[in-house]
Amino acid sequence: MRRASSKLLLSHPKLSFSLLSRDFIAQISTTATHEPNHHPTLTHLKPTKLPSSNIKTHHFQTNPSHNFNTLADTNPPPGQISSRQRKIKEKSQVEEAFESAKTAEEMLGAFKDMEASFDERELGLACLKLGLKLDQEGEDPEKTLSFANRALKALDRDDNRVSLPLAMALQLLGSSCYRLKRFNDSLGYLNRANRVLTRLEEEGSCSVDDIRPILHAVQLELANTKTAMGRREEALENLKNCLSIKEMTLGENSRELGNANRDLAEAYVSVLNFKEAMPYCLKALEIHKGQLGNNSVEVAHDRRLLGVIYTGLEEHEKALEQNQLSQKVLKNWGLSSDLLRAEIDAANMQIALGKYEEAINGLKGVVQQTDKDSEDRAMIFTAMGKALCNQEKFGDSKRCLEIACGILDKKEATSPVEVAEAYIEISMQYEIMNEFETAISLLKRTHSMLEKLPQEQHSEGSVSARIGWLLLLTGKVQQAIPYLESAAERLKECFGSKHFGVGYIYNNLGAAYLELDRPQSAAQMFAVAKDIMDMSLGPGHVDTIEACQNLSKAYGAMGSHALAIKFQEQVVDAWEGHGASAHDELKEARRLFEQLKKKAREASSKEPNIRALPLPRNSQVSTRNSQPAVSVREKLPGAI
Repeated sequence: MRRASSKLLLSHPKLSFSLLSRDFIAQISTTATHEPNHHPTLTHLKPTKLPSSNIKTHHFQTNPSHNFNTLADTNPPPGQISSRQRKIKEKSQVEEAFESAKTAEEMLGAFKDMEASFDERELGLACLKLGLKLDQEGEDPEKTLSFANRALKALDRDDNRVSLPLAMALQLLGSSCYRLKRFNDSLGYLNRANRVLTRLEEEGSCSVDDIRPILHAVQLELANTKTAMGRREEALENLKNCLSIKEMTLGENSRELGNANRDLAEAYVSVLNFKEAMPYCLKALEIHKGQLGNNSVEVAHDRRLLGVIYTGLEEHEKALEQNQLSQKVLKNWGLSSDLLRAEIDAANMQIALGKYEEAINGLKGVVQQTDKDSEDRAMIFTAMGKALCNQEKFGDSKRCLEIACGILDKKEATSPVEVAEAYIEISMQYEIMNEFETAISLLKRTHSMLEKLPQEQHSEGSVSARIGWLLLLTGKVQQAIPYLESAAERLKECFGSKHFGVGYIYNNLGAAYLELDRPQSAAQMFAVAKDIMDMSLGPGHVDTIEACQNLSKAYGAMGSHALAIKFQEQVVDAWEGHGASAHDELKEARRLFEQLKKKAREASSKEPNIRALPLPRNSQVSTRNSQPAVSVREKLPGAI
């Protein structure tokens, strides 16, 4: 990945790396290279492409008596050159050789010569430039890290003064650690780089135009690193900062601004926040249509993403419309691979609309275009199995799914994320066919793949939650609890403790504890679930009402009738707010309410010796509870 800071320093053909001159002022320009058909993804975001900037950095080690510019002008006869002047001339020649080097290999050769003439502190900027070059060319990240560390030691002043090169060295360290999967170290360096840049801006020692390219690179690396750590919600904030920087720097309708909006839309889709993704995707589409026209590849990519968003919002007709528009463009451009994926997407949208035969016929038409053992072929058979499963043709469906699994089995090592995605979809079809053991087996296999990938922590949490739910559904309650607890911890780390998906897991944990006749633990879990759902879904949401219903049931099982009645009353009020559409639910809620009041009257006047657990501050809703466990299949965040 080419980074803004790399281009910022490397694009200047001649930088003085001597730290002996009184001032170090460099004119550094960035060039906006352009990639055709650019379609970034969240896991490999492209760097910023910003206009020229003039950077004035602080001088790190001054010596007034040594000034290359002055000495270079003196040209005494060879016999009159002193030993000191000869050494300065040799230094200048070595430095010139380094600055004129074009490739990383040439720079490394020249740098070895510089090491003999310059001390370590004088080599700081040369180390930085060489490290950035190695990073730009994708060389050994360990070697890049070594030069970045040397640059930092030279540029990190004892007097706590800061500079743009210091920020760039920190960004390079963060980048190198990211490539080495040392994500915590990467985060530390990048956060410090961000603080340095903020301080430079506050002090006014550098122009904001000089700071923005490096700040954008730092924010982008922070987003990548947090995404790799599974902290996708936090990464969204950094991506929004990237977009803000581009909005301040680029033209209002710049193509790159369109790409930045799409990147952010993709990031929101990755956490299943389709509502927030929509405006950014529409903005990207608007910009790309205006700049490139309706038949551009960028517009086709925008429309395909828009189709995914509409699918997530369950607006399948609109999704299919966008998909078909995208297919036309991809076909015109001859992009067969993208077109094939779009056709598979279209089949899945048709399945969602109940157009099973149409979907199957379309898939039969494209399967011949795929290689025997290709991932695309596996995706086609998975979608075909899904369509047949929905038609209750279970024998045919299983045969399709078995073919898909046979292909995917060979791809686990090379494409673990894609294979995991397919296994999850296949397991859901087995679940529909009541083949729960097969579904659980596939999910456990998926879980073992994902736990080796730190960037897929959110997916690991979602899979763990589904395993727990299926174990709970099949009566294996004790086995379910560790999976549900692990899922709750993973998803809290990824999406925050108040995400709705975390609420569903706590609701299922409560059901598990209630099944094990541990009503106090159950009440605690249901109370947490209700608190989360109140905040994330609202008190009138069906699942929030269910969590409240479960809470009432748990307190009833504890003999705490007053609290059980209180929450059951909230259930009744909530269902009344749904009107005629919730007639049956309201009838059942009222029956349970009267039943609780009867039990309370029959109970002894002395309260049972059970201490009720304290409730969350925002417990104000309820939920029906026909079954203790709640399906989390379609409601977990970050599912692949």
